This record gives sequence, C-alpha cells and structure tokens, in this order.
Amino acid sequence: MAVASFVFGVVGLLTMSVVLGPAALVLATLALRRGTTRRYRAWLGMVLGVADLVVLVAVVDLNNAVSWSF
Repeated sequence: MAVASFVFGVVGLLTMSVVLGPAALVLATLALRRGTTRRYRAWLGMVLGVADLVVLVAVVDLNNAVSWSF
C-alpha cells in the first residue's frame, strides 16, 4: 500500500488529482497504521497526496475549472 500511495501521489500531480490525491492519502494512512516496513514511501505518498490537493485547489482558483488548461 505504501508503494501504491507513492505512485498515486506522483501520477496525481500530473493528472486526475481529484481522485488520486485522496486515494494516496488513504493508502498512506492505512499503510502506516498497519506498520509497513516502507514508512518513508508511505510518508512520501501522504505528502504527495496533500500536494495533489493543493495543486487542485490552485488550478480551480486560477482557472475556475477542475481541469488543466494551457
């Protein structure tokens, strides 16, 4: 679960941060509660999940839409 949260967090920065950001947070929390041996990867997944949500809020605030536009 720690690796999945990390991957979801990285991919969520580029696309689908609405879904992958919260998923990364949930998976990282579950991994840490279950006592994973990959604690740093779980923490990175949690930080990236929060970053996904921050990027999403910034994009929504700047573009008034829940999508990327260049």
